[in-house]
Amino acid sequence: MSTPLGKGWLDTVLEGSIVGSFTRLGPSIRRHSQGWKPLERLDGKTVVVTGATSGLGAAGIRTLAELGAYVVGIGRNQKALDDLGEFLGKRGETWRFDLADLRDTHAFAKRLGDLNRLDVVLSNAGALLNTFSVSPQNVEVTLAVHLLSPYVLATTLAKRLTAEHARFIFMTSGGMYTQPFSLRKLEAIPDHYKGSVAYARVKRGQVVLTGALQHREPSDGATFYAVHPGWTATPGVSESLPLFNTLTRPLLRTPKQGVDGALWLASHEPTPEGGGLWLDREERPVYRGKKTVSENPLLDQTELLSWLDERLSRALA
Repeated sequence: MSTPLGKGWLDTVLEGSIVGSFTRLGPSIRRHSQGWKPLERLDGKTVVVTGATSGLGAAGIRTLAELGAYVVGIGRNQKALDDLGEFLGKRGETWRFDLADLRDTHAFAKRLGDLNRLDVVLSNAGALLNTFSVSPQNVEVTLAVHLLSPYVLATTLAKRLTAEHARFIFMTSGGMYTQPFSLRKLEAIPDHYKGSVAYARVKRGQVVLTGALQHREPSDGATFYAVHPGWTATPGVSESLPLFNTLTRPLLRTPKQGVDGALWLASHEPTPEGGGLWLDREERPVYRGKKTVSENPLLDQTELLSWLDERLSRALA
């Protein structure tokens, strides 16, 4: 892990407290104590955002457009995409794709190949389900949306992320801290299904995948990051975790606060070191608690890449 920029004793206290770090207190205090500067301009750059029509994605797109980026927003809800397209005007465009459908993901990646340039991909689409559900390719939806589709995009678009300092950012979740990495448990099964556990496991997988892609990428290639938004008030949280949403509502971050760290990684120069997990403009430890610590992180990365290739092959056969 690289040495975080501007890290001090107050940040250490906040991070150790979890509540102080993950809630709206975190960015509010850090912004002042660390002297956060405004996000850098993105004029002339193209940024793709999945999960674009609500929550973190919608907030991110609005800020990206204000920063001068040309934004391509990806979502499933055509009405919401139409509204977003009206807001963007000539500053971007919207495409309808369902990233739970792996064939849709391949079509999406192919279409991105037609863009004149591609500087940043913010992989933000998410699904936290209360009941077991499978994709058209018979893949559990949480796995398809959070790991298989982003992997397709990352591997397909790494060749397209040719602009200098190009970046691929996984929007993950602090919930991954509750789960160790386990290939055997990565794809949930119907028996005793618990959506929050399935979600945390694939989010842990995203962090492992981030390191794996960075190790595989040539030194002059794209840079990969995982970033978690803290505890943020989004439609997904209120619908899928109603009790948590009720208990923490006064402390939840706004979507703009939650997505700030990802936008900082998308725009900051010089390019921050890749392969790690970030929160509030700082690289963070990937483990909290001994039970989740991996004995061999590099082996995890290698095995995950092989497993994803095999799982995709079966799904698309």
